[in-house]
Amino acid sequence: MARRRNRKKKLSETPVKVVIESLAHDGRGIAHVEGKVIFIDEALPGEELEFVYTDSRKDYAEGKVVNLISRSELRVEPECPHFGVCGGCSFQHVAADEQIKLKQGLLKEQFSGIGKVEIEQIWQPLTDEHWGYRRKARMGVKYVAKKGRVLVGFRERRNPFLAEMERCKVMHPKVGLKLMALSEMIGQLSIKDKIPQIEVALGDEDCVLAFRVLEPATDEDKAIMREFGHQHQMSICLQSKGPDTIKPLEGEPEVLPHYSLPEQGLTFKFKPAMFTQVNYGINRKMVTRALEALELTQDDIVLDLFCGLGNFTLPLATKAKHVVGIEGDLPLVNHAKENARFNNLDNVEFHVADLTKEVSQFSWAKQKFTKILLDPSRAGASEVLHHLKKWQPELIVYVSCNPSTLARDAGILVNELGYKLVKAGVMDMFPQTGHVESIALFKK
Repeated sequence: MARRRNRKKKLSETPVKVVIESLAHDGRGIAHVEGKVIFIDEALPGEELEFVYTDSRKDYAEGKVVNLISRSELRVEPECPHFGVCGGCSFQHVAADEQIKLKQGLLKEQFSGIGKVEIEQIWQPLTDEHWGYRRKARMGVKYVAKKGRVLVGFRERRNPFLAEMERCKVMHPKVGLKLMALSEMIGQLSIKDKIPQIEVALGDEDCVLAFRVLEPATDEDKAIMREFGHQHQMSICLQSKGPDTIKPLEGEPEVLPHYSLPEQGLTFKFKPAMFTQVNYGINRKMVTRALEALELTQDDIVLDLFCGLGNFTLPLATKAKHVVGIEGDLPLVNHAKENARFNNLDNVEFHVADLTKEVSQFSWAKQKFTKILLDPSRAGASEVLHHLKKWQPELIVYVSCNPSTLARDAGILVNELGYKLVKAGVMDMFPQTGHVESIALFKK
């Protein structure tokens, strides 16, 4: 058999001089070389620099800075010693207060360029703590014999390998400062090379760590983990297969973390692998902003699409006549119902439906709604928007973790469905990263 030729083109290691023109939606600097767009890590608009290629495709290329000739006024020294190696945070080289301003500019560019819609009124950005905010994460684990230790943390930037980390400044300190302790504890286990990841879930009070195990833990392993959990006030769980197999160590109580929305008087319980917002401070402010924007009254029938475990649905139900929450994940829907009962709300209902597919056959989809809230995944909500002609909401609040799909859907709402973009803005859900969380209000 003929040997397949390696077609990967060898990249030039000769530095190339450019001036950064703008920022991409993920926070990388944009330049052009011979007509091709180049995305460059840690580069800021206006900077003159030299970079080397790290990847090259037909339509674009990627690079990294090797020599900074001129510095942007926004540039600061990153606080985390792992910056540039760890792929978790890519925006630490920008002053924290300036990061959100850049993201707001990116949002405006996306609306204009993709959606062909201008933002007439900008919301004041929602901000909170810049460090130690992250309460949900999936950390990688890897025993590396050559290093003689277990690595715990996140992957290297644009690399499948785990970064060698001692701490994580964006993680809540209860976990972010314990990476070395976790590494040492796992290193004592017989299955130290059979643990690929840890699901981290911190509530307002409790901390749960769910260890994915590819082989059963021995009694001695469990004793070591149990002692670690007691010492650090963590509930240690084992996960043998899917999320529904997460169980506490024998003899330990099951801990369901919870977070609260004090302004609405609500508390949400959740299981470790369930989706919740990672930043509780911003989540509280975001929910309040959404409720205020919808101007809810006791006459409103509200539809909450992509509702998850009811993060918006239940607050909406404290103000509206009736709220219907739709989510594609059955365990989340069941948990949302439990949270409604726990909070003594009886004017809310939840249904399972894949919102990327046709939904007109469902009974809930055949009624009209005065107002709608959308909080989709990064893919956006384009497939479900055509149903708005039937539902006829007067106001729509759209919460997004991807400004490009929000801009695309805004174009559909404004240019095809006759809605007006009243206001939009960004929320600092993920400080120190290039992720942009945003919110927009549309009116019929």
